[in-house]
Amino acid sequence: MSDFILAALQSLMSDPVLLLMIAGGVAAGLVIGSIPGLTSTMALALLVPLTFSMEFEPAIGLLMGVYCGAISGGLVGAIVLNIPGTPAAAATCLDGYPMARKGQLSRALGLGVYASMIGGVISGLALVFIAPALSKIALQFGPWEYFTIVIFTFLTIASLSEGDTLKAVAVAMFGVCLSMIGYSSGVGESRFTFGINAFEGGLNVLPALVGAFALPQLILDTDRIGATVNRLDARFRLPEFMRAFVEVLSVKWAVLRSTIIGILIGILPGVGPGLSNLLAYSQARSASRTPEKFGTGELPEAIVSPEAANNASMGGALIPMLTLGIPGDASTLMLLSALMLHNVEPGPLLFVMNGNYVAFIFVAFFVAFAFCTVFYHLLIGTIIRVLTVPTQYIVSVIFVLCVIGSYVLNNRMFDVYTLLAFGLLGYGLRLARFPILPLILGLILGPMAEEQLRLALEYGRGSYLPFVTRPFSAAILGLTLLSLLVPLVTHLRARRKSLHTEGN
Repeated sequence: MSDFILAALQSLMSDPVLLLMIAGGVAAGLVIGSIPGLTSTMALALLVPLTFSMEFEPAIGLLMGVYCGAISGGLVGAIVLNIPGTPAAAATCLDGYPMARKGQLSRALGLGVYASMIGGVISGLALVFIAPALSKIALQFGPWEYFTIVIFTFLTIASLSEGDTLKAVAVAMFGVCLSMIGYSSGVGESRFTFGINAFEGGLNVLPALVGAFALPQLILDTDRIGATVNRLDARFRLPEFMRAFVEVLSVKWAVLRSTIIGILIGILPGVGPGLSNLLAYSQARSASRTPEKFGTGELPEAIVSPEAANNASMGGALIPMLTLGIPGDASTLMLLSALMLHNVEPGPLLFVMNGNYVAFIFVAFFVAFAFCTVFYHLLIGTIIRVLTVPTQYIVSVIFVLCVIGSYVLNNRMFDVYTLLAFGLLGYGLRLARFPILPLILGLILGPMAEEQLRLALEYGRGSYLPFVTRPFSAAILGLTLLSLLVPLVTHLRARRKSLHTEGN
């Protein structure tokens, strides 16, 4: 793998177009991520269809730049507006905005930016060392293991989703049912087409992704049209911004702890940086000698911890996506779709058959964070001013891009109808407090689950026993059961504690 990485680095440095694509993606991601409501998932959803006609390297370079820039950019909206640009920056508001209100805007931004960069780089190193090792283990997997991994993914997401676990499971199964529409090579006939010819080819995943994630957010963003944006009247000062680097190093153990939390949370399928951001903040407060000062904007670790964690989760989320074909969060779900769009199948064989592609992803990840650091120093003032752009202009432009991106995939209106249908479905799920991610995961992983189950039963002559007798399969099933029991036990303990408190 080291030879592939050196070759990818040499190719990247000798091709200015690739560098420009990554740089452009980072710049766009920073702006999009800083604007409340425009998440990294939405940014990737918009761009994935537009990369269809590109070669693999420039397409993935652009998307990796957007991925890293958008999640990192969420801290700007959190600190300047007290509105997180992305869900990954939710905990950053708690101390970032109070610190900025005290006239220390540059300090707060510096703490968040440098912690983000350190967390991202360390997670990139974890990606480089863990992913190839995990792929070698995954080469020993058979259909039994892959089927149990899909089940583990569904149930992990369900147990960690906000709201009722049964809702998440029901949404995932509905997504699996939708994935069965069209012609099945395994069955040898069409299913669930209801006599509609357009359904013969099945539902295109990309319009469904864009519709389910982007359109509901656009509808919700219309509530902010005409609203007054309360931006801090504070001037950005670069020297103060840069001095924050020393403060970040002074709380190095908080950075390291939060980075590890971010990597581990990122590896869990379907969880993502939002949970790592909140969990790292909670752990930092528990470990602090002065927890009462959290929320006042005084302690650097209160900003450093959540930002190190949410950026560290990016490298962690790429590990299961590349090695197993299982996305770590909604953003890597978009990247998974981009790889499939370019006929690159993630999984353990990717490291054997296309090691050069994997190496390019590794290198692009680090280069994207390097550009993030440079652009934060050069463009942070401009990014702050972008936050005042009226919402109606942003919503209109993004909606048009969604429609165009869905249509150009196959030049057919059916994909636009798919976009609109999943947009309405996603909006309805949000209103009913159903998670959206399990729906799309079911749509993408449904064919894989069906195929692997069919192969497992064929090889096992109809027996389900190998699922529990094969070591890896049994271990994954054990983890699945554990992922369901831990939240249940936690909920029961919290309920018992609350009843005990009320009784006293």
